[in-house]
Amino acid sequence: KMEEFLNFMQLKTSLKEAVLLDYYTAGFCWAKEMNFSVIQLSGFMDLLNFALENLSDKHITLGDNLKELGRAMAGIGETDSEERGDLTLFSIEQAKAIIDYLVTSLFKHYKAYEYLFHGRREEPVISNE
Repeated sequence: KMEEFLNFMQLKTSLKEAVLLDYYTAGFCWAKEMNFSVIQLSGFMDLLNFALENLSDKHITLGDNLKELGRAMAGIGETDSEERGDLTLFSIEQAKAIIDYLVTSLFKHYKAYEYLFHGRREEPVISNE
């Protein structure tokens, strides 16, 4: 289902698509294990996508991506601030768990993801044989 949602057409031959499918599926499963509500699950998946797009599309460094994540998560646990965005739906404990998850799943492997998105790779030549 995730493959269809992400509209991956070359999953069997694209390392990039396979890695991204694994990243999003693992994140989704983790969020389900955390018993996030549907709205929280959506917000969490947005955070995963936000951090990954910062790396893949914007070429943001690890330090800057961590700062962006901090800005995106600012206000979690506050109830009287609407301008903070939809992430106020997470408790402080959930926010800590989310940060731990992002550190473990993405930020510890940042160089590998940078290479996946920005490293030069030669196209393999595959014969009919």
